[in-house]
Amino acid sequence: MKFYYAPMESITIYLYRNIYEQLFGEIDKYYTPFIMPNGKRTFKTREFQDVLPEHNEGLHIVPQILTKSSEDFIRTAKELKELGYDEVNLNLGCPSRTVVAKQKGSGFLREPEVLDDFLTEIFEALDMKISIKTRIGLRDTEEFEEILSIYNRHPVYELTIHPRLQQEFYKGKPHIDVFEYAVNHSENPLCYNGDIVTKEDYDNITTRFPDVDAVMIGRGLLRNPALVREIKYGQKLTKRELLKMHDTLYEAYQGYLSGDKNVLYKMKEFWNNAAVMFTNHEKYAKKIRKVQTLKNYEQAVNTLFNDQELIK
Repeated sequence: MKFYYAPMESITIYLYRNIYEQLFGEIDKYYTPFIMPNGKRTFKTREFQDVLPEHNEGLHIVPQILTKSSEDFIRTAKELKELGYDEVNLNLGCPSRTVVAKQKGSGFLREPEVLDDFLTEIFEALDMKISIKTRIGLRDTEEFEEILSIYNRHPVYELTIHPRLQQEFYKGKPHIDVFEYAVNHSENPLCYNGDIVTKEDYDNITTRFPDVDAVMIGRGLLRNPALVREIKYGQKLTKRELLKMHDTLYEAYQGYLSGDKNVLYKMKEFWNNAAVMFTNHEKYAKKIRKVQTLKNYEQAVNTLFNDQELIK
């Protein structure tokens, strides 16, 4: 089984990826948060910094591109190829309303004929691997049959399916029956993505779909950074390991970001996910969310680690 770390906007940046790899590893591919080019420029500064080879040494990185312009996609992919990348990923999964309103991300699925033409143009123009991360439609699961038929007309290197509709965001349960339809009808290799947050979740998917050889995990790894190791070897996360990851990220963000407020924002984002790994975490997480200074933040985190244990 291949394990991919899902792109999480503003979270899984190169700084985070390097720390994660150093402390846990076991990831076959890291997908970058999306690059959103436009006609005036290819990369924002932070996007370019995120894909620089010197910031990703020793990691298998796949840059993700979010656009509805084939010209912008082709130009960006060629620039990434010059940096040494042999695969790029097209984002057709982002459910954000602001993205969808611009017909990008999962919003592109609203125009299947336009999407088909877009794919024809990029596959004809580029001599590199093009993978896709997709939702199954916007409002109705029945949309997916046509969407998959479009993907089947193109040599998609790998098709990662998050079996939710755009309007569902991350709520409710994934439509596993729709993913099963893809398993039975896709002409391209598949990767499963969606709600793998425990070893049991992973076991359920791989038992039902034994021929699928890749899974992409996002929020599950933000909660439990040792999840892939636990799946592969049965070794669970320890409190010492989580503390080490916290401390390493905290120190790195203080050197990377300007101002205590920005550091606090990043670390509160960390605890939005990781706090659930502790017993009786609610009041501690609430206190962390409310702190306004680094000193009070450090006290709140120390109290959590001292008072509570990781869930079994």
